[in-house]
Amino acid sequence: MRDRSIFSRSVISVPTFFLIASALLAGCTPSRYQHAQDFTPAPIADIEKLQEPVPRAEAKSVMGNPKRYTVLGKEYQVMSSADGYRARGIASWYGMKFHGHQTSNGEIYDVYQFTAAHKTLPLPSYVRVTRLDNQKSVVVRVNDRGPFHEGRIIDLSYAAAVKLGIQKQGTAEVQVDVIHPPINKSERWVQVGALSDPSAAQKLQQQLSAELGASTKVSIKTVQQSQQLTLHKVRIGPVEEGEPLQTLLQQLQALNINQPLLLGRHQL
Repeated sequence: MRDRSIFSRSVISVPTFFLIASALLAGCTPSRYQHAQDFTPAPIADIEKLQEPVPRAEAKSVMGNPKRYTVLGKEYQVMSSADGYRARGIASWYGMKFHGHQTSNGEIYDVYQFTAAHKTLPLPSYVRVTRLDNQKSVVVRVNDRGPFHEGRIIDLSYAAAVKLGIQKQGTAEVQVDVIHPPINKSERWVQVGALSDPSAAQKLQQQLSAELGASTKVSIKTVQQSQQLTLHKVRIGPVEEGEPLQTLLQQLQALNINQPLLLGRHQL
């Protein structure tokens, strides 16, 4: 592990458009880290009790997948496809400075989950990381960008570093194999209402289901905003970006729903 204060994952790893969106969603400025230096999390008592992610087909993240981006004057090109990807190099890990903050695809970094950062793999990708000197391995879900140090090919969460036994030495030579790349499409959820009256939310859900047809999923998510306020959020999705999303928005406009809220998976 090392200090990474010169890097801001939402800032340097995505273009300005994505940076602004990320900052607005987070409700803070790009200099959002409460710690100036990275540091080691509390030890994991039994690493075997933490479950590695199960690789599955996921849509490509709405955020964090620009075709190209530049960090410290060097341009990186995100892979359009990661099928069959295998590479060897140095793995490192990152810790508590970034815990609780957004990754490049807008999710929240948790040092105790099996995740990782990679410079060019499409997000999210599931990969197996194998330490070459002892053949220990771990499955991680890549949802971030980095590491931007010469020769380092992947940055692991603390949990993944512990699984490989590199949390103390900081780095190790590894092999990275893609198990499951993301589906080459992006999805959105469309929120059409956030109502305090549960019966009104159910009525809206029923009306939309009748108008849009059985193939369109309309759901309600109940969120306790405070002790006094509970909101029932009516959402449609997932809907593939492009023509399917535009068609849905036109259907909603015809129903006088003109300003729905578009959500990514990380905002659900």
